[in-house]
Amino acid sequence: MSKKRQPLFLIATALTTLPCAIHAAGLVEDAHARLEMRNIYFNQDNRSGAANPSKQEEWGQGFLFDFTSGYTDGPVGVGVDALGMLGVRLDSGKGTHYNPQSTNRAGMVFPTDSDGRAVDEFSTLGVTGKLRFAKTEARLGTLRPRMPVLVYNDGRLLPETFEGLQVISRDLEDVTFTAGQIQRVKSRTSSNKEGMAIGGAGGAFGKRSNEFNFAGIDYSLSREVTLQYYYGELKDFYRQHFVGLVHQYDLPVGRLKSDFRFFDSGPSGRSGSTSGRLEGYRSGGFNNDGKVDNRVVSGLFTYSLAGHGFSLGYQHLSGSSDFPFVNQGDGSATYLITDRQTGARFQKAGERTWVAQHTYDFANVGIPGLTTQLTYQRGDHIKSPQGEQHEWERNFWVSYAVQNETFKGLAFSWRNASLRSTFRNQRDLDENRIYITYSLPLF
Repeated sequence: MSKKRQPLFLIATALTTLPCAIHAAGLVEDAHARLEMRNIYFNQDNRSGAANPSKQEEWGQGFLFDFTSGYTDGPVGVGVDALGMLGVRLDSGKGTHYNPQSTNRAGMVFPTDSDGRAVDEFSTLGVTGKLRFAKTEARLGTLRPRMPVLVYNDGRLLPETFEGLQVISRDLEDVTFTAGQIQRVKSRTSSNKEGMAIGGAGGAFGKRSNEFNFAGIDYSLSREVTLQYYYGELKDFYRQHFVGLVHQYDLPVGRLKSDFRFFDSGPSGRSGSTSGRLEGYRSGGFNNDGKVDNRVVSGLFTYSLAGHGFSLGYQHLSGSSDFPFVNQGDGSATYLITDRQTGARFQKAGERTWVAQHTYDFANVGIPGLTTQLTYQRGDHIKSPQGEQHEWERNFWVSYAVQNETFKGLAFSWRNASLRSTFRNQRDLDENRIYITYSLPLF
């Protein structure tokens, strides 16, 4: 057994042996489960570029069974969670899904079958063992992390999930420690678990890493101020430091939230050498020979008043590479203020982006459950062989959560987006999504 897997093995052994010696009353009494159903229609119209398909249109039904156990009694509690997922194709065609296996493995909503069409259905089961001691919890198995250095994607029928170990400790007042290791990922349009990569590493058939290490601390300096530091490393691809500060302040009229973020990313292992980058351990960027070299500074300010939210932000990337993050080319997410609907993310080498957003909660005028969001962002100074490039994205969302007690848990959402870019590898597109979701508590 390799040394790097020994900690995971020890935790797994503990999870299987401790229940025999501890009363399991809390395991069942504190358990709960819910069934979430997602009906999603997805339509993306590519307005430029010659690659097929020019239009991608799919419709599907997703089912998520999410079970969370309690903990056994005793000083060390033990529990087991489970996440069962099923995606069913309702409509798709070769002309609106087609992805040859030689170039990609998945469409926008479904995996791709051997004939290039969407599969009829796909499913997966994730199990997570957990240990609790005082206010420290260790989880081994299927994870859905939400950290500045790793964020799971949940924009399709089924969420992206990761496999690994995560420990979170809140034993110190106002302080949360997080650490662990991720070894595999299951994308949002797949049933398979695989190694991890970054943009520029060859896409579907490029190099992979089975080791993403992370650690971080969240410190609540006061009710209004939170400080963060996180470190993440995808072995042989990149190392990344993150520092964040969130400040919320009640004004005489309204409330102001300030969100500052800084990332500093460099190479790790093989990606730090020319020979390693020639093997495929490389990043996208301009004139960087595939070497990770990136810094991101951003700030987002939001003023809230009477149901309205007005946001203004700015993000500046420096260095010769794109912003690196865990990304196999089949759907992922980042902690950038510019990561919106289309997936462009505005994280290219040298890019500088302004963001403006307005949200409104109609509960303020007597229509609870109805909300809207309008966002516009424009990026420029993108480094490329053709000179500096620019792009813009506009999003408009309308969502309604049913308030009637009989249909509580039912929600509707329409999400519309347009993206225009002069960057050669980015296609212009218009996109519409319709979500109908229903969350049903089972016990």
